[in-house]
Order: sequence, then C-alpha cells, then structure tokens
Amino acid sequence: MRAAVKATLFQVHSIAGLVLALVLTLIGVTGAMMSFEDEILAGLNAGLMRVEPRSAPRLSPDELVARAQAATSYGAVASITLARDPSAAVRIRFARNEDRSRPSSLYVDPYDGRVLGHPAGEAFFLTVQKLHRWLLLPGDGKGYGRPITGIVAIGLITMLISGLVLRWPHRPGSLKIWLKPNLRLHGRGLHRSLHSVVGTWVMVIYLVIVLSGLWWSFDWYRSAATWLFARAPAADEPMKAKSPAKSPGKAQGGKAARAERPDGAAPAPQLDRAWASLLQDRGDNFASARLTLPSGGETTLRVRAWLTDAADGRRDEFKIDAATGAIVSRELYADKTTGERMLSRMFDIHRGGILGWPGRLLFMLASLSMPLFAVTGLLLYLSRRRHKRMSRDAMARLVPGE
Repeated sequence: MRAAVKATLFQVHSIAGLVLALVLTLIGVTGAMMSFEDEILAGLNAGLMRVEPRSAPRLSPDELVARAQAATSYGAVASITLARDPSAAVRIRFARNEDRSRPSSLYVDPYDGRVLGHPAGEAFFLTVQKLHRWLLLPGDGKGYGRPITGIVAIGLITMLISGLVLRWPHRPGSLKIWLKPNLRLHGRGLHRSLHSVVGTWVMVIYLVIVLSGLWWSFDWYRSAATWLFARAPAADEPMKAKSPAKSPGKAQGGKAARAERPDGAAPAPQLDRAWASLLQDRGDNFASARLTLPSGGETTLRVRAWLTDAADGRRDEFKIDAATGAIVSRELYADKTTGERMLSRMFDIHRGGILGWPGRLLFMLASLSMPLFAVTGLLLYLSRRRHKRMSRDAMARLVPGE
C-alpha cells in the first residue's frame, strides 16, 4: 500500500511539474524582479521624486491636480499621493483610457505645481506585474489570467506536499540528509540531489508565497480568509465624523454641497476637503497618503495613509465624503487585531516584506530558484524515459518476439 501511494504521488508530482514548469518559472522570475521595485524606481528617479524644500507653503491637492491637468492632456486624475516630507514630490496617477491603458504617472513640485516628469522604469515594472499576475492575457484582473495563475498556485501546493512525502528519509532527524546536497555526484544523481534539497530549503517560503498569492486569484479565497481572521463587521450605522470646516449646506446635511451644479449632476470631488479632514484626524501620525478619487458612481474618496515608509505596508484607511469632506469610515492599523493586520499586509507577506529587506531578499532568492526545479525536473524526466527505453530494448534482445 505504501509503495502504491508513493507511486501515485510520484506520478502526480511529475505530471504537475511538467505541465506547470514553464508558468511557474515565469511567475517566479517576474516576482523576483519586483522584490525591490520601490528601491529601483527611487534610484532611477532620484532627481524626479525629490525637490528642494522651501519656506513657501505647499499647494493644495486641488491646485496641484488643476495645474497638472492644464499642463498635460491625460484627462481625469485617478489618485494623488502626498507626503509629509517637505522634500518629496507629489505623484499623480491618471484614470484609464477607453482602451483600458493607463497613462504614466506624473510627478509635480508641491510648492509651485511645476511638472517634473514621468518616472523611468514604471512602464517596465507595470508590464512585469501584468505578466506575473495575469500572464499578460487580455482583461487583466477581469480576464482568464487571474484564475489561471491561481490554479497554477494550487498545483504548486500539490507538488510541495507530494515532494515532501516522496523524499521523506529513513532517518528524518538527520539534518545532513535534509539540507546538504551531494555535489560529488554527477548526472542524474546530482540533479535529484539539487532538486530535492533546494526544494526543502524553499518549501516554507513557497507555501507562504502561494497561500498569500491566492488572495488575489480567487474571491472565495479572499472571503474565506477574511471570515477566518477578521472580526465580523459592526452592525452599527456608519460613523458621522466632523468635517474640517463649516461650509454652506453642511448644516443641511450636505444637501447644498451636493446641489452646487445646476444640471443636477454630482459635484466634483473636493480633494482639499478630504486632505483637511485627514490632517485634522491624524495630524502628523502618517508619512504619506494616497487620495483615490471615486469612480463608477461612488461618492466617497478612498484614502490610504502609510504610517512610515510606503514599502512597510502599515497604513490607516479612510473613506471620506467627496463633497463635504466628512469621514465616513476609518480603519486604523493600531485598532486591528493580529489577523486583521495580517490581512491588511498581505502584499508584504507575499513578498517577504513583513521581515524587512532581509525577508524580501530571501523571498527573491527563493523565487529565482524556480528555474532550477524546472530544469532539474525536466532532466530527471528525460533520464527516466531514456532508462526505461534502454531497459525495454535490453529485454527485447533477451526475449525475441516479445
């Protein structure tokens, strides 16, 4: 029975590896390329992302957006990122075009609204990201690429479990057997040693990468993780926070603010009011904030305020009324449970950033080892085929006619 189970697992491991090797290699290499994306872009655009601090007051978000739109022809703005650091430039992202393409981001001087330029390398990393997440298939996150990468990730879990069972040694307590490859071997023996030992080294990292990566592949997985690790949403009515300053119509529940336009359409979002609300609520307790304008008929701005460096991942999240500046809801990182903090930092877990730059380096090296498994696995498969063919030829010579 044990031999039959191992034979079945061996077939599953081999078939899954042969089918998924190329896609896994592609996902692993592109993931490694994005491990230090923020640092690479900051190095390439050091003169673009930084400005000379001045004593003059910085422009308001609405003024910055107006000047950027006047200097370009990219259309609607999707988000604006502002930092507390007086030497940091403001980043503006534009909405997608009708063909679903998105113009490159724009950096502007926060003091005079002068356009500084587009960041070098952004388009490259965007393509790498689409390749990593959706295999560059049409539709991006709404196309077939998203579930395909999820299925491939589940296939990797199958290979990790079957590989662990297949290589379980007779002396499981021996670290030498588990962790030391036999580099004195040649050919098939060396390939098997590298495949199994390096696979043991990276097994836990791969499990973390896969289990966190499924968060973006399947809605049911995200819902299950949220149900398991987050508290049930409160049944209370949405909070009614104070607006930063009194304005006409606020005393009437915002009705006047929403009826400013004579054609009856919704008023343009007020970034200044949302920014003032954030400053009033958080003060200096954040490093940078991204204000994302509403889309698809929504009426609230989404605001993410990072507590330290944006690469760290710890952030507070707000929803702010686009017309009045009133805070509709807030999710403070300090108030989250351990499980909720884990869910909010899923991207950091996925790339090892939760352990700082050493964790990202470790995860990057593990991702770069994916081609090793593809190559050694293929060589082992071809070696087995050649060995079986030679055995059949030998038997045919010994027993003619069979």
